[in-house]
Amino acid sequence: MRNTYKVATLASALCVAAHANAQSTVTLYGIVDTGFMYVHNSAGQSTQIMMASGTESGSRWGLKGSEDLGGGLATIFQIENGFSSTSGALGQGGKLFGRQAYVGLSQANGWGTVTLGRQYDPLIDLVQPVQGDWYLGGFFTSPGDVDNADNSQRINNAVKWASPTWAGLQLSAMYSFGGVAGATGSGQTYSGALAWSAGRLALAGGYLHIDNGNAVASTRGTSSSDSFFNSSVNAAYASARSINIARAGGHYTIGSVILGGYYSYSEYSPDASSTFTRSEKYHNGSVYAVWQITPALLTEAGYNYMRSLGDSSAKYNQFSLGADYNLSKRTDVYGVISYAHASGTNGAGAAQAVIGSMDIDSGKSSQAIATIGLRHKF
Repeated sequence: MRNTYKVATLASALCVAAHANAQSTVTLYGIVDTGFMYVHNSAGQSTQIMMASGTESGSRWGLKGSEDLGGGLATIFQIENGFSSTSGALGQGGKLFGRQAYVGLSQANGWGTVTLGRQYDPLIDLVQPVQGDWYLGGFFTSPGDVDNADNSQRINNAVKWASPTWAGLQLSAMYSFGGVAGATGSGQTYSGALAWSAGRLALAGGYLHIDNGNAVASTRGTSSSDSFFNSSVNAAYASARSINIARAGGHYTIGSVILGGYYSYSEYSPDASSTFTRSEKYHNGSVYAVWQITPALLTEAGYNYMRSLGDSSAKYNQFSLGADYNLSKRTDVYGVISYAHASGTNGAGAAQAVIGSMDIDSGKSSQAIATIGLRHKF
């Protein structure tokens, strides 16, 4: 009888475990991306040769999962750590889960998904997939990523809603709390975006507003958004009262070729506590072509032009060419070369060439980068 009881108990436990496993999932995943990079003109020096982490995809590991709550409703979560594969150091300013950390509820066939925590803004979710940097990384985006087109920034304390896809249309909106006592709007972020696709054509657009902190109630730069000021392109405007970004793009597929581009308008606005008095505005345009030569080999060519005006005026021209080859479903090798030239002034002096979101100040009016790397996904 005792043995029979044990068998029955074990069988019952296995049934419960099987049921729980069927209702809940947790996935461990990640990317390790490491390569060699040559930079012509870095910090005023002619030559720099280094190992680089995350040139194409930021090195990361994460956990994501869901629990079925019944009636089509599910709990979801994701925590994602960024790190340097060359040194092991934490990314995103030393945050443990600096890339993403959120929990939410989803009803895929109903009202959509609501998530709470540190997240990407809706423009990253819906607009970036039609941009050139979606394929071969930050070489194909604006100098210094002044418009966050290559998702250099994440948003803390955010509530985000994403709709299901309705006849090719998807919507998303987000609000982030600044959390400053006595100043509700200080440091807040809000954003909205939409995307539509039908057959060969995909279009997307959105708007992002970031409050850079009420200088009376808190320190300027205290915001729910990560810092936008990572290079000489916009460093002179770190005291901005707010940042407003509108971005729209699209692509069209012709056989094995994708033709696309995006335009963005970014405005860094001052107030009495800023070190500049006139708004600095950035107009950025990017075009690209992707050719899937074989199932394993992809190539991309792109051109980016950016003009700033207002407090200071500069022009930036950037050309990039790259290729990616899949060794397997999870491992690939890639190579990119890029050249940039800048003219005018950036608010602190002569404009420096900065290639995309590499954020390497050249100290000169021109810069060239060549990189080759190995990326593994698990």
